[in-house]
Amino acid sequence: MEKFFTLIGFVSIAAFSNAQIVINEIYTGGGILGAAITNDFIELKNIGSTTASLNGATLQYGSATGGFTQYYNIPPISLGSGQTYLIQQGGDGLGGIINLINPNLIVNVVLGFDGSVNVGVGVGLALTSGKVALASNSTQVTGPTATNVLDFVGYGLANQYEGSAAAPSPTILNSISRTAGDTNSNFVDFTATLPNPQSSSGTLAVSDLSSSHNSNNFIKNTFVNNDEIIFDVDVKDVKIYTLSGNLVKLNSGDNNNRLNIAELQKGPYIVTGTINNKLVSKKILKD
Repeated sequence: MEKFFTLIGFVSIAAFSNAQIVINEIYTGGGILGAAITNDFIELKNIGSTTASLNGATLQYGSATGGFTQYYNIPPISLGSGQTYLIQQGGDGLGGIINLINPNLIVNVVLGFDGSVNVGVGVGLALTSGKVALASNSTQVTGPTATNVLDFVGYGLANQYEGSAAAPSPTILNSISRTAGDTNSNFVDFTATLPNPQSSSGTLAVSDLSSSHNSNNFIKNTFVNNDEIIFDVDVKDVKIYTLSGNLVKLNSGDNNNRLNIAELQKGPYIVTGTINNKLVSKKILKD
């Protein structure tokens, strides 16, 4: 089964001198007929002795033998020693008995290095073989020794991995979990075992704070007939994409609740942005 995956920015490298956030567990059987869990997941963990932070990091995915093609943004999280961060991926929707409990992040915007963007599709991992990288920015990862790689896991028959061999293949019943710290050897560090997804409680990051705002309704006029998008709340880092995934407008600062799009042609677009460091998206139609 081949699904697609996803996950930008600078990571506080200094925080990793005595602490390290790594990929701790990967489950790829979500929603497959016969699986126990309804969704794939990736769990990050601080295996160091002090608090560590990620700011602008991405999770990137590549197929077993291909390059890294897709990614999504990790919110600016801070994890204390031993804390985990559970990320809910996509699922096949055919099976699974147990839903993930309180995931810290549910991925619903997938970005491609070819400029494509998929909204509301979730994220899925190839079942038996693939590659996952935690990167310090949105630069496309080329391999486990790339300068922006914070952690790298190749599993199954992946052609790239840390160390001398890949981690074992997950199954619909087993995840692969880090059991030997971080020796920079996927084969040594990971073992196939029953899934044990764990989400951290407490203050993780600004992006994890609850909000009464419904991210699905952050745009007041999804039918735009006056060349201006009107936002319901303050939105930052607004990007507008065509349905084919081409970025056609970027506003990296605050937008003061309005954004002029007079230069765009009539038709449908996808608008993304951040509200309290949470990524949101909405489809609009310009008349």
